[in-house]
Amino acid sequence: MTPSQISSLFLALALIVLLSHLCGRLARRVGQPAVIGEVLLGVLLGPTLLHGFSQTLFPTDVRPFLAALANLGVALFMFGVGAELDSALLRGRRVIAGAVSSGSIALPFALGAGLAYYLMREHPTENQLGFVLFMGAAMSVTAFPVLARILTDRGMIRTWLGSLALACAAIDDVLAWTLLAVVVAISGAAAGGQWLLLLFVPYLIAMVYIIRPALRRLLRQRPGSDPARTTSLVVVLVGLLASGAFTEWIGLHFIFGAFLFGTVMPRDALRLPDRQFGVTEQIGHLNGTLLLPIFFIVTGLKVDLSGFDRTALVELLLILAVAIGGKFVGAYVAARLSGLRNRPATALATLMNTRGLTELIILTVGLQLGVLDVPLYSSMVVMALVTTAMAGPLLQLIYPLRAGHPEAEVAEVQDTEPEVAEVQGAEPEVAEVQGAEVQGAEPEVAEVQDAEVRQPR
Repeated sequence: MTPSQISSLFLALALIVLLSHLCGRLARRVGQPAVIGEVLLGVLLGPTLLHGFSQTLFPTDVRPFLAALANLGVALFMFGVGAELDSALLRGRRVIAGAVSSGSIALPFALGAGLAYYLMREHPTENQLGFVLFMGAAMSVTAFPVLARILTDRGMIRTWLGSLALACAAIDDVLAWTLLAVVVAISGAAAGGQWLLLLFVPYLIAMVYIIRPALRRLLRQRPGSDPARTTSLVVVLVGLLASGAFTEWIGLHFIFGAFLFGTVMPRDALRLPDRQFGVTEQIGHLNGTLLLPIFFIVTGLKVDLSGFDRTALVELLLILAVAIGGKFVGAYVAARLSGLRNRPATALATLMNTRGLTELIILTVGLQLGVLDVPLYSSMVVMALVTTAMAGPLLQLIYPLRAGHPEAEVAEVQDTEPEVAEVQGAEPEVAEVQGAEVQGAEPEVAEVQDAEVRQPR
């Protein structure tokens, strides 16, 4: 790098941190997740409105370095998502969570795949199968971290409905990343690297049966000591970067390696018993303050709505209809068939429409693979923003905050589903029905509440 590039990069980073912080706070003040303000900032600075100005702020020769830092932020975020997935969330909710997740994935995926055939007329692609599968996967996403933040802000993270929504979102996340992995694999096979993809199976086996036990033994030391904390941080960083590098090399995206490494990390190694900041908190604070804002800016700078015409407007409306309608109807019908009454089923379907950063990562992968062109990518980013922004206000209409006591909602939800046997008496963790606080039987919900510190978006 030349001295001029270093100077421009440092100034760009300082500007991104400052403006992203201000826009994130502004979004929070109006009841929206910080990601809304940060991505809108990138869109406003991009070619849609301020093309010449954005070139001055973020020169062309500096943008590759910003993109590299953005990729690092995404890798760290995906590790955090994998580390926060907890099978204990499904305890006592497997049947209903599985049903709702299946409905909220199947219908939008089918509608998205059907819409892809219509969109191919204006956005031709060589890999038609990859495009069809990608559109289905992109319509099926639910953002676990953003949903957790919305529930935390409303005091619903410890309620039965909040716990169920988190369990459904966790399943959705796994299914969505699996679908995206298939799309990436198909694209890699089309590029001639299909033999390397065969290495994924032994890699997966090694991660589960070799790396995971090794991590448990390696990190089994004094958890509160500074050396142990430093060792854990080094192991996490080395592991997620090496895992991401391997999956990128074999033809899958690096996000899958980082995500999988997060899922095999022993959960007790990520937290400290004295409630001090653990490994994921240390990573999450730096990532949320510097690296993820860079990703949001880079994402927004690629959005170009300057050529938006009537055809693009029709496409956007169809995308919104499929994304919102497919997700809502699929989740709502599945929830009703599982025994929920209208109000909690409506709230759950609304929450499942939250897409946030997870959707933006998937869209970025699609753009990098060449599955999406810039106009369609721009419309899909708008869809991600709209579906994320509408979740909070709609939930407020369905379940208005009652002087800070959303626990009253839990009793209604519990009373409406006697036919769901696993909710009624099988699990002691639904202790909040009898009071306000979650008892010791449900530590995993409290852990998810802490996740908003590590994954604030």
